[in-house]
Amino acid sequence: MNILVTGGAGYVGGTVATKLMQAGHTVTVLDNLCHSKRHEVPEGANFVEADIADRPRVESLLRELKPDGVLHFAALIEAGESMQKPEIYFRNNTASTLALLESMLATGTNKLVFSSTAAVYGEPKSTPILETADLAPTNAYGESKLLVEHILRWFNRIHGLRYASLRYFNVAGALPNRGEAHEPETHIIPLVLDVALGRREKIFIFGDDYDTPDGTCIRDYIHVVDLADAHILALNALAQHDRMIYNLGNGTGFSVKELIAAARRVTGHPIPVEIKPRRDGDPARLVASSELAKANLGWTPNHPNLDDILASAWTWHQQRYKL
Repeated sequence: MNILVTGGAGYVGGTVATKLMQAGHTVTVLDNLCHSKRHEVPEGANFVEADIADRPRVESLLRELKPDGVLHFAALIEAGESMQKPEIYFRNNTASTLALLESMLATGTNKLVFSSTAAVYGEPKSTPILETADLAPTNAYGESKLLVEHILRWFNRIHGLRYASLRYFNVAGALPNRGEAHEPETHIIPLVLDVALGRREKIFIFGDDYDTPDGTCIRDYIHVVDLADAHILALNALAQHDRMIYNLGNGTGFSVKELIAAARRVTGHPIPVEIKPRRDGDPARLVASSELAKANLGWTPNHPNLDDILASAWTWHQQRYKL
């Protein structure tokens, strides 16, 4: 297949693009490089530096490529920042995606796999979270993604757009040549590993008074390779299904303190911690039920063990800094 990957210089988009090419598909990456660099575009992919909001440029590209589908990862992803600057999240994540969808509509491009998020659920009433759970985001990031899901539903109903919306939980781990890195870094696993590498003095825990066994937030961690496999399965399934919404997670939750303990085991480093106040918009628990994706896509996470996920990330981080 011939696939357009937006945000394909990033961590998840780049991993999916790499896996697509390994499966024999032709990949074009569209990225404005606002949070990534040119060398992070996967080797072998065609590259176009542009913003998805640039409709003339995107429409021209879609007419040229005539892609079999679009995998859409381009977005801002920091929940904490979204509670300080919600306007940039609604502009970049919601309005820019609408521009992309209008470009697809104008050019007859009719299949989309959308990178959504577990943040659309907000504070769940029960776990593991089902796709039918209430959608009540507690931060502007989750709201910006939920608005896109509403738009997709209407485009499917009115224009016949075929789409899969994949709601991620916490993505982690690495390929041998690609791992998780953001500028500035705010995600817990790279931050914890930076402490083990001596690049940071300690790791901050934001809140230890949640209603969880050890007082810290619980999250569901999924290996990025397992996530990539689900995207490829979803893209293929759009030939038979016109609308799909799936959670993607391991179904097992780990607290922040459990994650740090696992990182200590994997790295052999003590990893000092400091407790800080809670951050706005952080739910206490986010753990997935991915039974629908397993049943309907034939998807199975092959890397469910937290120590194994961290070990792959640790190997890449050491290589990243040539240690």
